[in-house]
Amino acid sequence: MSLSSGHRRIDERSLVMHRAIADKLRAEPALLGIAHENLERWYETAGHSRPYLDEWRRILTLPLEEVLAALARDDERMTALRQSSPFAGVLAPDERWGIYAQFERKSEEAAQ
Repeated sequence: MSLSSGHRRIDERSLVMHRAIADKLRAEPALLGIAHENLERWYETAGHSRPYLDEWRRILTLPLEEVLAALARDDERMTALRQSSPFAGVLAPDERWGIYAQFERKSEEAAQ
């Protein structure tokens, strides 16, 4: 697997993960608090990632449906932002690992 295909695969998996996060947030909007708390904590040591955190902070001020749409968008800007996603902790470990396993199965099937 080439480096670029490896990165593309990670980006695709991140998109699948964030679409699952959007579904969970739609059902339980109070979980947005996790993203706000993560941002506040991360600002203390942000360094070079501060512009990404600033953009996430801006996105989190939008109406819920716009936040959810942003999470699910497959464009260059959101692909870059997902690398500094404040949504760690929204999905339970079993939900996250289930998505990883499902993604791996699909990737293996596509490779055959």
